[in-house]
Amino acid sequence: MKISEVMTTEVETISADQTAREAASFMLRADAGSIPVCEGDRVVGMITDRDIAVRGVAEGRGPDTPVSELMSDGIICAREDDDIQDVARRMSEEQVRRLPVLDADDRLCGIVSLGDLSREARGEAAQRALEGVSAPGGSHQQ
Repeated sequence: MKISEVMTTEVETISADQTAREAASFMLRADAGSIPVCEGDRVVGMITDRDIAVRGVAEGRGPDTPVSELMSDGIICAREDDDIQDVARRMSEEQVRRLPVLDADDRLCGIVSLGDLSREARGEAAQRALEGVSAPGGSHQQ
């Protein structure tokens, strides 16, 4: 099964020049812990609630800090034609809960979450991803 069959296609994004407050407001409304940071339809990073609450606060940054100063860059992405089991394995290894999904032109076309994987017929992909995400000591929290 391809990741395009289970991913969410309506993805809210934020730009790097928007504020941490705007990112947090989106996460609160969407009940999500992360949001892709984009320039147009190109993903340039991810910002997580952890980036804002832990990194931002630890560094004494306020709510008007630009997302670009808090986001994680060099993010891991999936491709729309990737196999669901391969994506689950990658999520587990990288200990992330959500991955942006790119099309053949490197444009954002969706996002896949543990919830999306859990709706897969046998649920095996979600179980595999959750095992890695739940392991202690993870440094990524997308």
